[in-house]
Amino acid sequence: MKADVIVIGSGIAGLSFAIKVAAAKPEAIILVLTKSNNEVGNTTKAQGGIAVVLDKVRDSFEQHIEDTMKAGKGLSDPKVVKMVISQAPERLYELINWGTSFDANELGELKLGLEGGHSQKRIVHHQDLTGKEMETKLLQKAASYSNIIFHDHYFVTDLILKKEESSTSCIGVKVINRQKSELVNISSRITFLATGGSGRIFQNTTNPSVATGDGIAMAHRAGAKISNMNFIQFHPTALYTKDQHSLFLISEAVRGFGAHVVNHTGNRFLFKYNIKGELATRDIVSEAIIRELKRSGRNSVFLDCRHLPPEAFISNFPTIVQHCLDLGINFQEDLLPIVPAAHYQCGGIQVDQFTRTSINKLYASGECAHTGLHGANRLASNSLLEALVFSHQAANKVVSELDSIPIQELQQEVVHQNKETGKESDILTNLEKDLNRIMSYNLLYTSEEKKKKKALVKLRFLEEELEKLSGNKNPEFFELKNMIQTAILVVQHAIKYKFFNNNEIFKYPV
Repeated sequence: MKADVIVIGSGIAGLSFAIKVAAAKPEAIILVLTKSNNEVGNTTKAQGGIAVVLDKVRDSFEQHIEDTMKAGKGLSDPKVVKMVISQAPERLYELINWGTSFDANELGELKLGLEGGHSQKRIVHHQDLTGKEMETKLLQKAASYSNIIFHDHYFVTDLILKKEESSTSCIGVKVINRQKSELVNISSRITFLATGGSGRIFQNTTNPSVATGDGIAMAHRAGAKISNMNFIQFHPTALYTKDQHSLFLISEAVRGFGAHVVNHTGNRFLFKYNIKGELATRDIVSEAIIRELKRSGRNSVFLDCRHLPPEAFISNFPTIVQHCLDLGINFQEDLLPIVPAAHYQCGGIQVDQFTRTSINKLYASGECAHTGLHGANRLASNSLLEALVFSHQAANKVVSELDSIPIQELQQEVVHQNKETGKESDILTNLEKDLNRIMSYNLLYTSEEKKKKKALVKLRFLEEELEKLSGNKNPEFFELKNMIQTAILVVQHAIKYKFFNNNEIFKYPV
């Protein structure tokens, strides 16, 4: 059980990195581990697209940089923002050369969409299935390399460390083979975390069930630096469904296409909060909706698409249209009920411009990483771009150093895992429900410090209750452990930041 490079996660961050390392180092073995199937994750769910400056007449890198800095409330790293945005066209055409297709007009020119917070049309997309298109083509590209080996249903529980006098290195991972219920050790020269976000810890989320903060938690347990975990972006337009935890996302692009956000009386209210109305950034729109719901006592506000041209709307958003129809909602006649839901983790494992963490030979890219791009709030469609650029940076660095890194011999004792009992399963389910009840929009963004500290006490209690099951450590146990530990980090970081009514954020060291 050895590999030159272990990649944990098979979204855009992990796959683009693996492909580039495999191409440059055909003799190196790249192992891609996923806890579910390799096509499951946040990349596949991405509806919007990639923000890229292509129209040099109306748009510019400078405008995209300014929009990103404004959305991030000035807390983005200017050098990082410039690096990512200036690389965007090159990374986009790389994807196209790998077989990814994007919507184009009759002349073959890429169509550019508009989303909240952007001053120009610059979103490249594939209908409302951009993430799925990219994931499919990246998996096909990865499959063309014989030195990329996929292991599905391999749940990584912890990093294996080698501690020296002045530093700590990651030399492998502990993994549960879910199909055989075995716990094994795998050694590597480089370990690359591409584990995605942590939306499942929240009361409502647009994320898939695999988004449990695994990379954050295992890096934290290993002693890696974690930053800005309180900056969780809530997407303002998740389709409201009563008593449902994971909500269907209504893409930002729908508002860019001209949809209106209205309250229960049919009135547009966003302009009371920001002059950009529906095209304000996600944090502003989410806050406005939350205030409107508090004022009205209603369960949702609504997205009004009835005035939009039907044929063009269906052509651009076929997945959204069909999902709504399946629920008995016709966009030509009905209002779409919407609420904000946890969508994207702006903070994460602290990395440099090459995605190196504070632990030697451990890298992190994508949503699990804190790169400095997003600041306090991610600009729409900057996340897929971030993953492509930082994984490119990481691949170049790893390729240049891989041969000089020795691989460590690990003891290969195989431990068989016990099956989860019905009683244990019920306990885990109830603890997760308790976790979801604690973690809400109001806790992070409107509650007083006293309430946050009470929430932290409750989370510590859940952690203690979970440890009572530690005699049988199966994947479900570790997922919940990761979720609770990630939630604790989110609340701890939230306590160290202060929010003011004028929507300015004052940063304190974390």
